[in-house]
Amino acid sequence: MELSDASTKFIINNMYPLYLHDLSGIWGWKPNRYGVFEDDDTRTLNDQIQVFDIWWDKPEVLFPYLIRADDIPAGFALVATPPYTFGSEFYMNEFFVMKPFRGQNIAEAAAAQVLNEHSGSWEIQTNATDSNKRAQAFWRKTLHSYRAERGFQESVEITNDHVKIVFRF
Repeated sequence: MELSDASTKFIINNMYPLYLHDLSGIWGWKPNRYGVFEDDDTRTLNDQIQVFDIWWDKPEVLFPYLIRADDIPAGFALVATPPYTFGSEFYMNEFFVMKPFRGQNIAEAAAAQVLNEHSGSWEIQTNATDSNKRAQAFWRKTLHSYRAERGFQESVEITNDHVKIVFRF
């Protein structure tokens, strides 16, 4: 895992539409009229990337991590700090590992590395519906292992009109 910079941001940009496609199965999203997974009239993936570039425009408060497995891009983790958090010092805004790398402890190791990079209070949210059981189990298992002695809080909350499981520690 490495902090992404201008020289590697295109790799995360390449994976981002795959992430949104994965999420579409959980949230029931459909692409817009141009085939892009966005709510608005974003016409191309290039247009989408320009909005997404905020992750590299604010390196003092937004941390885009590239996850690798055997030097191959495997996913990403996007960590936000205030003013992009909801009361914690750190917020896992997005976390994604591509399907070929799942079930191999790559995601668990990457999550622990990211959490270790930033000491302080954290919040992680995930969809609370039955269509997201895999991610729910992943975060419970990962946090039980990572926070074995210190624990964490788990609650079900409505955020942005969606029911989510929220982990805080």
